Amino acid sequence: MRDFPSCFGENGVQVADSSCSSVGVTKASQNSVKCIYKCKLLHKSCLITILWSKNLMGQCLSVEIDDSSHRLIFKVDVKASLFSKRKGSKYFEVNSAKIEIFWDLSSANFGSGSEPLDSYYICVVCKGEMVLLVGDLREEAFKKTGAIGSVSCETSFVSKIEHLFGKRVFSTKARFCDDGQMHDVKIECGDKDSDEDPFLVIRVDAKIAMKVKHLRWKFRGNSTILVDGNPVEVFWDVHNWLFGSCLGNAVFMFQTSLSKVEKLWSGDSKNSKNLKESELSGFGFSLFLYAWKNE
Repeated sequence: MRDFPSCFGENGVQVADSSCSSVGVTKASQNSVKCIYKCKLLHKSCLITILWSKNLMGQCLSVEIDDSSHRLIFKVDVKASLFSKRKGSKYFEVNSAKIEIFWDLSSANFGSGSEPLDSYYICVVCKGEMVLLVGDLREEAFKKTGAIGSVSCETSFVSKIEHLFGKRVFSTKARFCDDGQMHDVKIECGDKDSDEDPFLVIRVDAKIAMKVKHLRWKFRGNSTILVDGNPVEVFWDVHNWLFGSCLGNAVFMFQTSLSKVEKLWSGDSKNSKNLKESELSGFGFSLFLYAWKNE
């Protein structure tokens, strides 16, 4: 088993923003879900980031469009105080071309998390064509925007970064390819204070996909599982769970395309330590999970 460089170590890959900082993590960053999509605007590649967050005031939404060099093109923030309307639109122009962002969260079901479960849409329209459509209200989105055709086949979901909370079991949902089905992903860790040796179990749709025994000796590592018949590489770092403070978090990464990532994780730390999630956009789909234990 190859080593998984911890994002807490000095030679680790920086797979997130302040989440891996030794300074600490704010409540705002903990209650957030970030989704990154690779799209084409005006025949040029770009990254569209949708950030869902939750604070004492309520739900918040941010949509950011960056070019292929990660330079900010446009950003829309819907703060908690503006969520009462729960629908709206913004537009900007690039080279005389109109690019619009629409959202409708008026019927959205958020559950207990920061990301809606259903009954919503967010979309980006460029020159009357649907570039990105997120959510299940697809018909309503096309009707509202007047966009023609279907969502561009050049649009892909490349990364999701989520914070999970629990005592022993941490759950989320993920789709590991654009046309694949939604899967339930559960991570379970044995109690470090019990007499038994801690273990790690990852389940996909209630079936055990992998199990790690003797976790005190294997607190970092990686293994390959099969999802939808395709290999998915799983990296884990649970050092903080076992040996850190009660406020520490574990880090998990599920990666659908491995060849380039292997080189970055195992290569020269000088080249890899500053790698961020958005730079993984050419490596398939990446799911980053930060699991926080509620003691």
